[in-house]
Amino acid sequence: MQLYDFGSGRTDPGSFPTEALAAAASVAVRELGAELVRYPGDMGHQGLRELMAMRESKREGVAVAADHIALMNGSMQAVTLVAEALMEGPGDVIVTEELTYSGTIAAYKRLGAELVGVPLDEQGMRVDALADVLASLRRRGVRPRFIYTLATYQNPTGSVMPRQRRLELLEVAHYYETLVVEDNCYGDVHFEGPQEPALYALDDSPSVLYIGSLSKILGPGVRLGYLLARPPMLGRILDRRYDGGNSLLAAASCAVLFRERLWQHLAETNAILKQKRDAVLAGLAQNAADLCTWSRPVGGMFTWIEFPDAVDRNRLMALCAERGIVVARGQGFHIQREDVPAIRLAFGFASLAAIREGVPLLAECIHQARAPVMV
Repeated sequence: MQLYDFGSGRTDPGSFPTEALAAAASVAVRELGAELVRYPGDMGHQGLRELMAMRESKREGVAVAADHIALMNGSMQAVTLVAEALMEGPGDVIVTEELTYSGTIAAYKRLGAELVGVPLDEQGMRVDALADVLASLRRRGVRPRFIYTLATYQNPTGSVMPRQRRLELLEVAHYYETLVVEDNCYGDVHFEGPQEPALYALDDSPSVLYIGSLSKILGPGVRLGYLLARPPMLGRILDRRYDGGNSLLAAASCAVLFRERLWQHLAETNAILKQKRDAVLAGLAQNAADLCTWSRPVGGMFTWIEFPDAVDRNRLMALCAERGIVVARGQGFHIQREDVPAIRLAFGFASLAAIREGVPLLAECIHQARAPVMV
């Protein structure tokens, strides 16, 4: 059976620079030599930290210090470390979009956090609703540990928060004296239009923390992400780190790989992903416009497909399984596990042929899962 894998946020496998990375690893081993018998430490490989500082500085137009960047074993380590450092105990409140990354939901709930959701619209977290949530918490005498947000190419909806709303979010956060953690692991997966600034580029205070990744521009198997935080917050978070640091070999290899070809690599991979995004949107327009609505992301790897409540979600997932279609059920992204009438379609990993064949089949499954109209 043909497998149409639209399930997880992985990039195009054909774009992985196998030979270039192998050559870079060979150079890195020779450069590192006996340093590989040492622990990398909490901050990680200096060369890759400098490269990531350059990456952020060029994209955001602000000076970023490598000494404010700590390498992580993927962005999820940073997501978890931040909570471990900032929470005081089970029951602490973290405010986030009511729809957010399922891995973050699971990690924070395992730590005992109470997640309080903020509604979204097509421009991301609604700041008016955020202000209402924070005001309500204050009336209860509750101070949230932080606000966690995916402001750019939001997962799962694909939305992008415009600059003005970002400024308003920061203003509200300052008013309520609440830290902000921005997860921007899709920041360089950009297809068209202006790129909105990261929150740290709009606010130079230590109260804004930022998480980046190489998983979406290279591959999650490399296990490289980073935390950008200004003192004293960086030290507070790294005090919770006990793993000895992330792979020095992986970090050094990526530093060698991207020294000269980072922006070229991004341009090449984004062109491939944009073509896939376009194929998804075309397939939905041709086959699902009578029943569904969907996001039209200008970056990232996800399209959020919404349908009437009359579509039986259990039947839909069963029909998809019969056809070899893998998608992510909307319920998994809701912080309270509400069975929202939606699915997330990830288009990075599947081939163009699989997208062109699989999206019409997915639309057919959605139609078949709809309860018959009674007359």
